[in-house]
Amino acid sequence: MNAVTATRALAQRNSNGLLVLVCLAQYMVILDVSIVNVALPAIHDDLNFSTAGLQWVVNAYTLTFAGFLMLGGRASDLLGRRRVFLGGTALFVLASLTCAVAGSQAVLLGARALQGLGAAIISPASLAIIATSFGEGRDRNRALGVWGAMAGLGGSSGVLLGGALTQGVGWPAIFLINVPIGLAVVLLGPRVVPEGRTESDQKHFDASGAILVTGGLTALVYGIVRTDTLNWGSPGVLVPLALGAVLLTLFAIVEGKLSPDPLMPLRIFRMPRLRAANLVIILLYSGFFAMWFFLSLYLQQVHHDGALETGLAFLPMTLAIVAASSLAPRVVARFGVRNVLTAGMLFTTAGLALFAGIDPGSSYAGHFLPAGLLAAVGLGFALVPATIAAVQGVPASESGLASGMLNTSRLVGGALGLAVLSTLATSRTNSRLADGVATLQAHTDGYQLAFGVGAILCLLGGIAAVTLMGGLAKAPPPAALAEESAS
Repeated sequence: MNAVTATRALAQRNSNGLLVLVCLAQYMVILDVSIVNVALPAIHDDLNFSTAGLQWVVNAYTLTFAGFLMLGGRASDLLGRRRVFLGGTALFVLASLTCAVAGSQAVLLGARALQGLGAAIISPASLAIIATSFGEGRDRNRALGVWGAMAGLGGSSGVLLGGALTQGVGWPAIFLINVPIGLAVVLLGPRVVPEGRTESDQKHFDASGAILVTGGLTALVYGIVRTDTLNWGSPGVLVPLALGAVLLTLFAIVEGKLSPDPLMPLRIFRMPRLRAANLVIILLYSGFFAMWFFLSLYLQQVHHDGALETGLAFLPMTLAIVAASSLAPRVVARFGVRNVLTAGMLFTTAGLALFAGIDPGSSYAGHFLPAGLLAAVGLGFALVPATIAAVQGVPASESGLASGMLNTSRLVGGALGLAVLSTLATSRTNSRLADGVATLQAHTDGYQLAFGVGAILCLLGGIAAVTLMGGLAKAPPPAALAEESAS
């Protein structure tokens, strides 16, 4: 019995427990992307952050998360998925405790970056565990549907939990909530998670590649963020942008020519499903991720809602994401990956386009709720088929790499989208204030621009789904997938 067969036999005996545990860990790491949004005003006041610096409470996590995802995926393939998964969870718990007791900006940002490193280990390992523990077809699609639901649920419920904890206990509680979740995963993991390791004599992790891609992305986003106070042509913007471009170019050279065992082998881009899914995910999260950030600020700054009230406003969106993600595998089986993915992107586009029409007098029931439900349903129907497409036919030995790439696309898209849309919104608001427009309207005008650009990005993702997944209109039969994987 080979390693993959043994892994699946063990997984079948513990399938429900395995799925719950890995999805709980995935929920935790995605929760920490969004849970801070409602707490940002409280963190701003307590630790004296500037407006521009406050973005790094989010970006310190998402950029480290994105930069080290592929390294985390490779480690799970070579060192064993259970060992890496549980080790990353322990690191995440430690970093969460540090965030909760942080008394300065530097400590909080450093701990957030350490959280991102832990998340970069957990997330690809969790998806790789699912991809190698469940056979192609219905079982895997169901598991991926639950995994996708956790990703969407973590993003939306984070606002609700963040509001309740910030208003009721204080902002440190948004980090302490990770401790019991993480400890439960660490204690129960050895019993239900298969070890899962790719047999290989080479154990080169390509740390240089991870450092280059992380440094390049950080410099690139920093340059974009600086445009909220500087002109695009100023050295403070051009220098980090140029540095980011150089580092990312060096990363491509190292991966293509120099590394004996590259972090991202260029041959991975010859997989059309994986390539198309990653492009769609980048566009989806570039437009959608910043929505949580802007809606949280809009409700608190324009509507003057409290943190808890803001969190409760997102509850219907949370339920819609869970429902759509849970239903998506069955809809994919009926209508095919391409059709469901395209529909999901169009729903998200419609929701963001409606948000682009908000004004200070917009009501919750008449505007916020229908727009939010459209966008939430779209996310559920887009994320699950994109994930299915990304892992179909990928050999078990490269499941961690494929998982890392998909998660990298999601986080990179989200981080860059937040930086670009925040810059556009801030610039629009400042321009309107300079024209003498009232403060509430000026802020709203900035949010309108951000939502409008986000809708355009999601529309481009829908177009990409239609044009690049033409051969994926129907999911291939399991026999064909097994043959392709073996070849």
